[in-house]
Amino acid sequence: MSDALISAAQAASAGPVIPVFLLTEEDADAYLERAPGFVRAYAELQQFSGKAGQVLAVPSSGGTIDRVLAGLGLSADADAMALRGLAAKAPGGDYRLAAPLPQRIDPQQAAIAFGLGAYRFDRYKRAKDARPVRLIAPEGADLAAALGVIHACALARDMINTPANDMGPLQIETVAREIAQAYGARIAVTTGDALLEAGYPAVHAVGRSATAARAPRMIEMTWTGAADESRPLVVLIGKGVVFDTGGLDIKPSSGMRTMKKDMGGAAHALALGRMVMAAGLPVRLAILLPVAENAISAESMRPGDVLNTRKGLTVEVGNTDAEGRLILADALTRAAELEPDLTIDLATLTGAARVALGPQVVPFYTPDDALAAELAACAAETADPVWRMPLWKPYAEAVEGDISDLKNDPDAWAQAGSITAALFLQRFAPQGAWAHLDIFAWNGRARPGWPAGGEVQAIRALLALLTRRYG
Repeated sequence: MSDALISAAQAASAGPVIPVFLLTEEDADAYLERAPGFVRAYAELQQFSGKAGQVLAVPSSGGTIDRVLAGLGLSADADAMALRGLAAKAPGGDYRLAAPLPQRIDPQQAAIAFGLGAYRFDRYKRAKDARPVRLIAPEGADLAAALGVIHACALARDMINTPANDMGPLQIETVAREIAQAYGARIAVTTGDALLEAGYPAVHAVGRSATAARAPRMIEMTWTGAADESRPLVVLIGKGVVFDTGGLDIKPSSGMRTMKKDMGGAAHALALGRMVMAAGLPVRLAILLPVAENAISAESMRPGDVLNTRKGLTVEVGNTDAEGRLILADALTRAAELEPDLTIDLATLTGAARVALGPQVVPFYTPDDALAAELAACAAETADPVWRMPLWKPYAEAVEGDISDLKNDPDAWAQAGSITAALFLQRFAPQGAWAHLDIFAWNGRARPGWPAGGEVQAIRALLALLTRRYG
């Protein structure tokens, strides 16, 4: 993607820079009373009132754009993410945010929001050439750090948006290798039947039905940067189901339509890891990606099969469409072997999470109250919404097996599908701090700055958390 965020020096030779005035509903009337008459008259004509998402390009008498007014909504609700809509609605040109910024708008978050809103996925259908929309990084923003976040999020969205025929297990491995090479990380990949010898039987069971060219694999990337071995270890785990048919318990066509996004957890883990490495956080980092295609063939796991896991716990398969927790079980066990200070797993795991909180708010689970409070604070700071859900112990009985240690389909009486999935994962999680995020990774409807398709959720909050803990 072209850079939507630039420095003042980059804009100096490109022509005029258009000022953008960020206005809350409470501030809009006072601003318009002070503004030149033509601005006030045009705003009244267009019914600009400072509502969230309003963007008004005010023309000059010479036919150019004199200024842009951008609405933030009510002061109590205003946040920097409103600038995502600005990037999508503003005509091509270079812009700067007029000072002073409203009190609730952090310049760094404003810069990141603009870059996120400028994202377009054009691999298969290129838009007509047009002058790009660019923003001069506002005073107080770190341009390099903002671009690190913007580019990592764009990578994840590109991966999620790419259809499964072009984003299979090998392609995820290729992206991981490119990131490892760029940041001096080590990478090891175990593929196909070698997973059994290496101790990843659940990853193998889920992915063995795919063709040889799309064989399952376990990707492990490790990075120390400038950190020594005494630095805390952070493990990031991402579910990498490149396409989920549901297996023999096949999904209906409506449920399968967006299943190219079921590798969204892997994309998120790679993007977050890339941001950590780009920022040079003083940690040791491991990224674990169990990658598989839940295809259908004579090799498919069957309802009623009992699978082994890396931890030694057996799992009866009650539903082949509950495959994500199986591959995460092996990855979480591997994480425990590394004895991390903090483990974070991200997965497009359950539809129940959407029933509980909808598509825009990410439920997260952790038994660590301090970690939960810290993550919630970082989510508010970055306008990257998450909500803590309970690891409700009485529901753990619902995943206890009858002929095995566990089962992957909880008893119907428990009903809480996202909670029981998290309780299943907790049986494999490391002893240290751990958080599980049940992401959606998708915009089901298009809004200015939020195009339909792949979306990145919670990792800006997680980066803030890691920076606060270890930076």
